[in-house]
Amino acid sequence: MTPHINAAKEDIADIVLMPGDPYRAKWAAENFLTKPRLVNQVRGMLGFTGNYKDTEITIHGSGMGMPSLSIYVNELIKEYGAKTLIRIGSCGGMQKFVKIRDIILAQTASSTQTPSSTIFRELNFAPCADFDLLSAAAKASQDKKAKYILEEFIPPMFL
Repeated sequence: MTPHINAAKEDIADIVLMPGDPYRAKWAAENFLTKPRLVNQVRGMLGFTGNYKDTEITIHGSGMGMPSLSIYVNELIKEYGAKTLIRIGSCGGMQKFVKIRDIILAQTASSTQTPSSTIFRELNFAPCADFDLLSAAAKASQDKKAKYILEEFIPPMFL
């Protein structure tokens, strides 16, 4: 248990999907997982674990913004041993070619408002997605004939 997650260690899967909204986590768990079980509800942040096909998956809300996301990501990795965390959900878009419900596969993400600015100072750290995971997501999108956009994410403040 941690201050923000009251699950037992074995309740959190190695793979965690993370929407910002806790109710989107609930919806995703109810619609995609077999026998989802509530594993966290501290401060209204919901987390569920169940199976998708033959793979155990946790779907856990991250809250809004990088500080909230940082809290949950750090606790899930350090205290629960989560191995693969994938941010899912919605985001704003300013480019005209990006339409509602487009799938965005981000290679990197940059921001001027980042917790890493205290470490990297004037450098803008842009962590990269795992190449194999990103490639698999692109291939799955192609196989399903889903429209997707594969590029780096540039927040609206840079446009």
